[in-house]
Amino acid sequence: MGGPGESDGYGRIWTIPNVLSMLRLVLVPVFLVLIVRADFVAALVVLVVASLTDLLDGFLARRLGQITRLGQLLDPAADRLYIFAALIGLAAQGLVPWWIVAIIVARDAFLLILGVVLANHGFGPLPVHQLGKVATFALFTGLPVIMLGPAFPAIEAVTAPVGWAITLWGAFLYWWAGVIYAIETVRVIRMPRVARDPRSDTLGSGG
Repeated sequence: MGGPGESDGYGRIWTIPNVLSMLRLVLVPVFLVLIVRADFVAALVVLVVASLTDLLDGFLARRLGQITRLGQLLDPAADRLYIFAALIGLAAQGLVPWWIVAIIVARDAFLLILGVVLANHGFGPLPVHQLGKVATFALFTGLPVIMLGPAFPAIEAVTAPVGWAITLWGAFLYWWAGVIYAIETVRVIRMPRVARDPRSDTLGSGG
């Protein structure tokens, strides 16, 4: 067992990378309020700062050997919260329809149900699928591109269609990855009990 401040044998909780990840989380409500207030330039600045801290905390975690379980949980959580904040804020401004919000939220609710099913069979979350990472990246890119239009009206004719194309593609991939997770969930829970090794299917949160 690790001592106080240790996290699952992966290192200390209060490391510089983890503090940077927590800073990203703290900036989420600031980001949302700025979008709701239609201060898109400031919202984009906050998003850039958050993205830079994400890159920095990943670099420092690897460079300093401070990869922690907490950090592995905070990073994808922050990405999802920024996506949700952007969706809700843009929908509140009438810049994206609420059905887009419903599609994205429904997919994550679907994964939550899969997580409950896995837990009931003695497993943790499935390993992150590469398609899930691509989908999250597409949404994390497409929504800010949509925000560039109201922030800088002169380029909206270009940014709007590009942002929508990336966002819709990301939403499609997001659900495609969800279907893959569902198939993997069925495969895992149907494995013969003697063949099950919980460690092999509990490698962090899904994308």
